[in-house]
Amino acid sequence: MEPRILGLHHVTAIAGQARRNFDFYSQVLGLRFLKKTVNFDDPGTYHFYFGDETGSAGTILTFFPWEHITPGRRGTGQATEIGYAVPAGSLEFWLQRFEQRGIIYNKPAEKFGEQYLTFLDPDGLKFELIVPKTADPRTPWTTADVGADVATRGFHTVTLTLANIKATAEVLTDVFGYRLAEQHVNRYRFATDAVPTANFIDLVEAPGEARSVTAGGSVHHIAFRVPDDAAELHFRQKLLAKGLQPTPQIDRDYFHSVYFREPGGVLFEIATDNPGFTVDEPLAELGTGLKLPKQHEHLRAQLEAHLPPIPAPLVR
Repeated sequence: MEPRILGLHHVTAIAGQARRNFDFYSQVLGLRFLKKTVNFDDPGTYHFYFGDETGSAGTILTFFPWEHITPGRRGTGQATEIGYAVPAGSLEFWLQRFEQRGIIYNKPAEKFGEQYLTFLDPDGLKFELIVPKTADPRTPWTTADVGADVATRGFHTVTLTLANIKATAEVLTDVFGYRLAEQHVNRYRFATDAVPTANFIDLVEAPGEARSVTAGGSVHHIAFRVPDDAAELHFRQKLLAKGLQPTPQIDRDYFHSVYFREPGGVLFEIATDNPGFTVDEPLAELGTGLKLPKQHEHLRAQLEAHLPPIPAPLVR
């Protein structure tokens, strides 16, 4: 059987202050802090990973927190919204939580028959909490004040804003096996039935909108999931046949990656399930130590002195 894209793997974004980013996602949103490592290309900067208990594909949100980054601007050629699935009846909890903590949000609205609540993180990154038509069965990570009845389940949708959706849609359908599921005005929802969750991509066509500026509060790239190296190399060949220019396979320690810039300008990645986050830390201790790529291990003392201090995450 031909390999399939298994929905979203992870989303990587750019943040400002590392401690503020850590506090917001681990304490306010209640995600698990999975990994504290550094940017492969700029080891003086952290690379944070958040997700569910094990770092399951489709729950992984990662950040490059550059302390003095200038703010970005949403626009065309960018992933502009990250949607999380939440349980029915939970939006009131989140409204109250955001209100109490001074987080910018909009009142709940509806699209494609699903209620959603929009909010911004401290750097201006835009999110939606979405109550899916079908309840999301994934087991959430919970904290003392974010219980299972309200906690995020993982990704529901990522929205791309594009000047023209045609060529991007062809990558989704012809290469990745998605199909157009729904449309409302200039929003087109593409879905894969290979997995039941983290399986939607929305394309918003906005020809008159200004080009995005990728900086603080911006999505850097989105990654699609494959089970293993063989599947990843299969899709790399499909991309080459399509006339796109994927990178060679790159080892990112916790998964293997192939990157390419889709025709609308968004950086896409294909990422494997293997080897996973327990390759260098046991499950119970994920996120507790500074884990460095082997090529940067010789810089450990220098990096530990330079990087902002981050408290130990909740371990249970």
